[in-house]
Amino acid sequence: MLQFTAVRQDYIIAFLGESMGDVAGDAVMSSDHVRILVAPDSFKGSIDAPEFCSIAEKAFKEAIPGCEVVGLPMADGGEGTAEALVRGVGGNMLTVAVRGPMGDPVQASYGLLGDGATAVVEMAQASGLPLIPVAQRNPVHAGSYGTGELILAALEQGARHIILGLGGSATNDGGMGALQALGIRFYGRDGELVAPIAGSLSEIASVDVSAADSRLAGVRFTIASDVTNPLLGECGATAIYAPQKGASKSGLQQLEQGMSNFADITASVTGEDHRHDEGAGAAGGMGFGFLSYTGAKLCSGFEVVAETYQLEQCLARGPWHLLVTGEGQVDSQSVQGKLVGRIAGMAARHSIPVLVVAGSVSGKLDALYQAGVTSVTSIVPGPMALEEAMQDAPRFLRQRLTDMCRLWHVGTNT
Repeated sequence: MLQFTAVRQDYIIAFLGESMGDVAGDAVMSSDHVRILVAPDSFKGSIDAPEFCSIAEKAFKEAIPGCEVVGLPMADGGEGTAEALVRGVGGNMLTVAVRGPMGDPVQASYGLLGDGATAVVEMAQASGLPLIPVAQRNPVHAGSYGTGELILAALEQGARHIILGLGGSATNDGGMGALQALGIRFYGRDGELVAPIAGSLSEIASVDVSAADSRLAGVRFTIASDVTNPLLGECGATAIYAPQKGASKSGLQQLEQGMSNFADITASVTGEDHRHDEGAGAAGGMGFGFLSYTGAKLCSGFEVVAETYQLEQCLARGPWHLLVTGEGQVDSQSVQGKLVGRIAGMAARHSIPVLVVAGSVSGKLDALYQAGVTSVTSIVPGPMALEEAMQDAPRFLRQRLTDMCRLWHVGTNT
């Protein structure tokens, strides 16, 4: 489990103070006061988690006048994690110019949380696949240098704990580019610095860690990722993910050979070999690079967000009459480590009914019901094109939440 400073508990309690009278010192609410916790993931491409919370609050307060709604926008460590945490516990989103995955300048944002010491850096912001036009995608020529620049920007703001969200990357460089931005030097056989791209991994002959940014010694890294792939092999970063990033067959061979050389050199320099660790292959091997050179700890994205929110403690303090969650797609696999299933399990331990809404619902959901989910429903009112469903998703969500809330409230008062 992650350990956080006491100051973080202070600002979380300050954020939840108006909603948790027993924590913040307000009068304890009467037993018939309806309290609803909204803790969704984003619907990728249509509704982000903070917007979901806002829509839910309006819908519930209209359906049940006088009810109390607390929104905790969730995330799984990927895109949207920084904004969700900033919206949820306070802080700021800061934007800086960094090097994009193909070397062009891009504007990228990171979150500095309310304690002033915790920063949330999403790799996708600086080194994400959507930053490259489809026709130009080729991980051999892509690098993660900009992600390292985002980390440097967070260090400039005084961050001492970096939550690094891995997901949506365009790269396959083992994190070597980001590590170069942080001052670690990777040299070729000619004694020159290699280019911070995946195609250079096979050229690395030596590493100099002495020039690494001195502030790294006082920084703790937490990798937020649900990817369990090792670095190499048929289940590794290159074989599984590089084809999705535009790698050709010859490129796959070049990338795997380069990654193997990078792993060998890194193990000889650090005295540790993380190539077989679960999650080493996350984000084109960035998991491996940061496990090896920064002493990072890898945790599931959901666990990182839930710990930051102190979600278990929040549920235990109650009373909560209902928990509403959701994500873009819910299916038979949602109970296996995904956000909806994890939240349902936590709520079940505190006997809180859980309503789940999703963009699409498919497959058998028995396992979700057994995990503690009361109801699962899609927001889409009928057959329609995907584009139409995504465009009208906010309206569909509000109507579905209103219907569900009214039905639930009638059921609990009959």
